[in-house]
Amino acid sequence: MADTPVAPARSVEPAGPDQSSVRAGGFSERTLARLFIAPSIILMALVALFPVVYAFILSLNEYTRRQHVGFAGLQNYADALTDGRFWESLRFTLVFTVTSVGAEFLIGLGFALIMNQAFRGRGITRAAILIPWVIPTVIAAQMWFFMFNVTPGFINNVFGLGNFNWLGQQGWATFAVIFADVWKTSPFVALLLLAGLQTIPGDLYESAMTDGANALQRLWYITLPLLRPAILVALLFRTVEALRVYDLPQVMTGGAFNTESLSILVQQYVVRTPNPGYGAALSTLSFVIILGVGLVFVSMLGRQLVIGRTTER
Repeated sequence: MADTPVAPARSVEPAGPDQSSVRAGGFSERTLARLFIAPSIILMALVALFPVVYAFILSLNEYTRRQHVGFAGLQNYADALTDGRFWESLRFTLVFTVTSVGAEFLIGLGFALIMNQAFRGRGITRAAILIPWVIPTVIAAQMWFFMFNVTPGFINNVFGLGNFNWLGQQGWATFAVIFADVWKTSPFVALLLLAGLQTIPGDLYESAMTDGANALQRLWYITLPLLRPAILVALLFRTVEALRVYDLPQVMTGGAFNTESLSILVQQYVVRTPNPGYGAALSTLSFVIILGVGLVFVSMLGRQLVIGRTTER
């Protein structure tokens, strides 16, 4: 039997670094990417963190009529946590946030579902729904102030309520401020949810209709689950903005009749009643509350995105 020729053995060289990931100067792509984005990160940190750090340092000092008295430690925070006015402002802010954001989500979802349908004049409808959102908040607040006010009292005249004082009664003043915010911001929520609706494949609805699913079942089992990322983004934006509301209650009621938000309270102590240390402490507490709520939504959104990617795989 003839010998089979054997190929000469090749020497095995040790594996070296991936040449595709190495650039001039011996830097890897990852290192180069970090070097390129480092200036942007540093600039963003200075812009975002410097005011926070400065406010915290300011809150540790005592002032009298803008004159620095000395180091106060955490006394300003202790005073804030025992101040009934702070807790009342926090209560209104939370009531305003939960009520307005909840109503805006329901109304925005309804508008988004309507605008996602194919019908004649859809483009004009979308543009008309967005009109309240593009109006500056201060102008919208002034408009609703005149409509809810006793004089000229447009709402009272339309509904025959006489001289009913919406903005001069506790409870009704809160309702008026929330109503104005819902009217103005619901289109923004609708726009975000509409963008999410347009990413849902139409084949899913066709398959569900073939299987006999009605409109409510399609909404509950297809639309809402696939719309969760967009819902979380909309709720994140609106919740954070509602927690720092200032212009609507300031213009419509001036913070009277238990409509003083945390932002109005901070402004009172920083500008009108000059006490920078105490005002900075209130500002820091507000920042911690808003940051905590924002991190909760970001965490939920991150988990939802991870679940979505896992499902796709």
